[in-house]
Amino acid sequence: MSLANLLDKNFLSSEYYRLALTHRSVGSNNNERLEYLGDALLGFFIAEWLFENFPDYPEGDLTKLRAHLVRKDTLAEIAREQNLGTLIILGAGEIKSGGIQRDSILADALEAIIGAIYLFDGLQSSRNFVMEVFHSRLQNIPTVEQLKDSKTKLQEHLQSRGATLPVYSLQNKVGKSGDEVFTIECVIEGYAKRFIGSGKSRRKAEQEAAERALLFISQAKNS
Repeated sequence: MSLANLLDKNFLSSEYYRLALTHRSVGSNNNERLEYLGDALLGFFIAEWLFENFPDYPEGDLTKLRAHLVRKDTLAEIAREQNLGTLIILGAGEIKSGGIQRDSILADALEAIIGAIYLFDGLQSSRNFVMEVFHSRLQNIPTVEQLKDSKTKLQEHLQSRGATLPVYSLQNKVGKSGDEVFTIECVIEGYAKRFIGSGKSRRKAEQEAAERALLFISQAKNS
């Protein structure tokens, strides 16, 4: 799908659109302020939609669903679906380092476009855009139970058995800033085995380590 098919032709030729696609590596006239505005608008639109469509959900569950929908990983996925990476204006250094593929840059540009649409054509137009690009995800929202990550599931499992909570420690970090790979060790009292996870962020590495621990515990229980 092309982003141009979703946006007004007048907006596509506007300064707002160009600015929304301009990364800070180009200079001081960049999309950071639009990204700030778009982030706030996105959170509001998703919260509003969840409030209207899940009238029986308590505040805590609505918050978890919103966090799942507006997280950077999701925004980067949507940006790739819209081929946004090919449109972002980057500085020479950022191009050389592969910035066009970086989740944070893609996610920020998408939020900047939301902010730019609001300034160009108002609240309803920016809401319509968000609803369009989030449509499939809003129609296939996981349950709150499914949203529990591996760290949460591992913690709940250990707590149910009265066991000590796991300890996560950083074992290694390699790569340039913004493109690091983290290695995390998860240690659980009573288990000689150490569970290792790696990922592009410390959180992802911890989740992988917890997932490996859960799998090991499950297999040991069933053996």
